[in-house]
Amino acid sequence: MPIEPEAGAGATVVGGRVPGSLGRAAAWLSKQVELALADAGLSLPQYRILGVLAEGASMPSALAERLAVRRPTITAVVEGLEARGLVERTPDGDDRRSITHTLTAEGQRLLDTANAAVDARLTHIAGFLDDPALSERAIDGLDLWRSAMRAYGAAREARP
Repeated sequence: MPIEPEAGAGATVVGGRVPGSLGRAAAWLSKQVELALADAGLSLPQYRILGVLAEGASMPSALAERLAVRRPTITAVVEGLEARGLVERTPDGDDRRSITHTLTAEGQRLLDTANAAVDARLTHIAGFLDDPALSERAIDGLDLWRSAMRAYGAAREARP
């Protein structure tokens, strides 16, 4: 069953979609993620950093590259996470000027709580579709976007 695009007066439909509809949907999803994170006590930038650190320790420059932000942004967010005991910063053994960020056990617990809150909120919203199969497709679509973003990130990292 195709889903009809929302078209306002005078909207031009291209390829079955109103231009900008994907961006607006992504923005709406982002807001819903932010609302779920607020209940868990995290901001979206904090959540993104904790998520990357859950995959392994990282230096600030690598975090900034992975999250497509500037290094001062990473430093500011990590300082707040460190103050809360969620992230640990340790000097590199060989070069004391280099710092590595690591997720603490408390950081992992909060990330787990935040993940559950986000998943529950998005699953709840998807449940408002008329057909359970469409709800499942909506959730599967997010999984597919996650895979696409990982492939995109890997391709960017592989560039010289």
